Amino acid sequence: MTLKEFVLKELRENDGKYISGRVLAEKSGKSRAAVWKAVNSLKKDGFSVLAVTNRGYSLDSESDVLTESRIKSKMRHNIKIICLEETDSTNSHAKRIVSDSDGETLLITADRQTAGRGRQGKNFYSPEGTGIYMSLVVHPNALLQNAVSATTAAAVAVCRAIESLSGIRPQIKWVNDVYCEGRKVCGILTEAVSDFELGIVTSVIIGIGINISTSDFPAEAGNAGSLNADIRRADLIAATADELLDTVFGEYSDFIEYYRNHSMLLGKKISFIQNGKVTPATAVAIDEKGGLVVETEDGARQTLRSGEISIRW
Repeated sequence: MTLKEFVLKELRENDGKYISGRVLAEKSGKSRAAVWKAVNSLKKDGFSVLAVTNRGYSLDSESDVLTESRIKSKMRHNIKIICLEETDSTNSHAKRIVSDSDGETLLITADRQTAGRGRQGKNFYSPEGTGIYMSLVVHPNALLQNAVSATTAAAVAVCRAIESLSGIRPQIKWVNDVYCEGRKVCGILTEAVSDFELGIVTSVIIGIGINISTSDFPAEAGNAGSLNADIRRADLIAATADELLDTVFGEYSDFIEYYRNHSMLLGKKISFIQNGKVTPATAVAIDEKGGLVVETEDGARQTLRSGEISIRW
């Protein structure tokens, strides 16, 4: 760990409180002059660090730095939170530590991901400071079929959080992509850890990436966009986690009407892919279990429970 990384770690852990240059120097084994240089380097990187004579250094409470205490102070639910500066993906990190969680609900966040993952094996662009990258780990010990609702519920939770903080009305592209003004602003990847002998899901990892102000997307990001709203990352993480915990293991009846009202597909001409075959159809309804009811060109109707959908403009 570099001195700059060490100083940032100490400032995060002392969120809102001052820590003196002398203490930082003693704990790091470096000089106070080196600590001062590390602080200035953090400022150049965009971190808002306050410096007060005879008090020391502190992270500005109005800055957008993610800390455990900052997120926890904004949440209704009391859960364990881990804030990382960088990881390959928060879902992958969750998988590595889920066996040690002792059934504890866990929220993992990262400033940036080096290998963010989406559905269908796609990548999720995750640059530093412009979006939220989080995974919520819950332990339902539920029958396998009952855990399927987590994906649909997660989309509802994200939309509710965005609406509550910004007034923006997002739309949901079945199954769980969230769009604003025709651009994908959020991806959700839900993964289950199962005990197949008992036929239950022991843990569910819900990964969420939301672009707040991300720009200059790589070509492979397709129609990605951002909220472009004045929302602090800690606020959006806290609101999304709270909504998830309120929603994710509820009944479909608790949120399916909201899901329908925010669908961007109903009445639209679409194509769906099953077993490698592309079929044109019209999206006509969402059933009581979140399935997409489609009508093919020959007038036949069927209900999709999974698959890839595209809109035919």
